[in-house]
Amino acid sequence: MALKTLGAKAAAALDKELMSTGAFSIDQLMELAGLSVSQAVFRVHPINKGRRVLVAVGPGNNGGDGLVAARHLRHYGYHPTIYYPKRSKNELYQRLAKQLEDLDVPFVDDFPQALSSTDHVIDAIFGFSFSGEVREPFPAVINALAETKVPVTSVDAPSSWNIEEGPPKTGVGSNFHPNFLVSLTAPKPLVKHFKGRHFIGGRFVTPAIAAKYDFDVPEYEGLDQVVEVGPSGQKL
Repeated sequence: MALKTLGAKAAAALDKELMSTGAFSIDQLMELAGLSVSQAVFRVHPINKGRRVLVAVGPGNNGGDGLVAARHLRHYGYHPTIYYPKRSKNELYQRLAKQLEDLDVPFVDDFPQALSSTDHVIDAIFGFSFSGEVREPFPAVINALAETKVPVTSVDAPSSWNIEEGPPKTGVGSNFHPNFLVSLTAPKPLVKHFKGRHFIGGRFVTPAIAAKYDFDVPEYEGLDQVVEVGPSGQKL
């Protein structure tokens, strides 16, 4: 049985519905998404593998999820560092950044240098709404992620990948294959091209919404905000 996935348009409609009839605020959804990412990182990269986590943050919601994940990781005892070259003027993102600054989490400008001295990377650059060209300064960042030996966890989508089609055929991101992927709410069609360990996060979807958008809500256990799934969608 193949994993049921959610295309870009459906994912956008679902988010809209969660924030209207679903009565969630964007802050809540981002908090829960970032929390699930932090738990996935804790599973695949426990603290004894190294505390240093570099978070590459994009300008939109995907970046917001990364900022939240970094805050939780800091509270777990990791030492996150943030690369956030295109800061949003949106008040929500400014608050998320301030929360990290108050925890003395460093923000860095030199991505290659930060990458050379970290134990794990979170790719929170682009999410399901990404399309078109990768704009500066992110091409060099994605190329560096493609070439590094440091393990990479991508949030919702490997940055630069097409949500439906997977990695681009040529150019930036064509050779980017992260080790771990945390699909938020439901997997996107690109997962058929993903070969690493795959987690689903987003423990807030009602059965009615899942039925409407025709995807399966995995069985989360205990306190877990993530479930690891195999290629056909079965729990691991």
